[in-house]
Amino acid sequence: MDSRGASRLLDEAPPGPDRRLFPDNDASITLKRPASQAQKPLDKRSLEYILRSGLAGGLAGCAAKTVVGPLDRVKILFQASNPQFAKYTGSWFGVVTAMRDIHKYEGVRGLFRGHSATLLRVFPYAGIKFLAYEQIRAVIIPDKIHETPFRRFISGSLAGITSVFFTYPLEVIRVRLAFETKRDSRSSLSRICRQIYHEQPPHPEHLTNQTPVAAATNVAQKAVPKSGLVNFYRGFSPTLLGMLPYAGMSFLTHDTIGDIFRHPILAPYTVLRSTSTAAAPPPEENRSNVKVYRRAQLNAPAELISGAIAGLVSQTSSYPLEVIRRRMQVGGAIGDGHRLTIAETARRIWLERGWRGFFVGLTIGYVKVIPMVATSFYVYERSKWLLGIG
Repeated sequence: MDSRGASRLLDEAPPGPDRRLFPDNDASITLKRPASQAQKPLDKRSLEYILRSGLAGGLAGCAAKTVVGPLDRVKILFQASNPQFAKYTGSWFGVVTAMRDIHKYEGVRGLFRGHSATLLRVFPYAGIKFLAYEQIRAVIIPDKIHETPFRRFISGSLAGITSVFFTYPLEVIRVRLAFETKRDSRSSLSRICRQIYHEQPPHPEHLTNQTPVAAATNVAQKAVPKSGLVNFYRGFSPTLLGMLPYAGMSFLTHDTIGDIFRHPILAPYTVLRSTSTAAAPPPEENRSNVKVYRRAQLNAPAELISGAIAGLVSQTSSYPLEVIRRRMQVGGAIGDGHRLTIAETARRIWLERGWRGFFVGLTIGYVKVIPMVATSFYVYERSKWLLGIG
């Protein structure tokens, strides 16, 4: 059948569930054909789909982090209570002043200090996160009947945990590079890695000067590695706890807002008309028999708005744990190097600043998260479409 014949067959197809302008799910929609000619939707378990979704996610993460690189540097300095920048916290003018001082003494490169480590970390992190979400979602939500907010939340949370497990050491290196403010020496990736690897907590006092409980605690601490690779997982526990609400709420909110924007009432204003009926080319052997429809794409404003709302919701729900994580990550850079637990870190923050201490830098977080998450989802969705898996 030539292209005109296929087009005529499409125009004559009756309305109904077999021909929907806006699909109800993420799977490719095919026009109904005899069983011998029908083509199955793209298999999300195939190696081709996995590689392409990972590439799309990695590109999305790099684009998003580059957009907010300078704000990310300042936010880390505020969160970790860097002594040189503590005076700038608490106001928008302080954010601008901090960025101005960094630019004055360190130049443009200072605003992006640690950015190379960021890109090195974020490409596999975002790639694994989006890839894992697609795979986990396909298992937990096999069809439209099982697509509930809870299942969406769990899919996003598990995807976030999977990605952070494999890339967390790179996150620690990035934070330490961004935390460095010494002007007499140039930070290097190798120097920071060696420093983190060899950091050790102070030696405990002699057991004869301690109570039995304290002595038992020190004996137990001796069984824990004092240095080495374990140092690259400082703050990992609160990261896992924070990732549950952050990634879960991020994907849940984005998908929910996307569903709202694709509703027939809003679709004329939020969906790209060229993608609502565009067809993805099927395999060569079935090219003359079937057209396969891909998911309708939101236009730029709608996609950016859905990503921005997702970022705001996820950031608010997980920010206190993020502050605790930052403080634990730089534990070897300030103080005596003692490894604080989540409870000890939270108590120290509370004693220093009260409940406000858990939200230090949140205003920067909001300014950062709007363009970052919006850019991430926008680039990811467009990349999926261009790679033929959208």
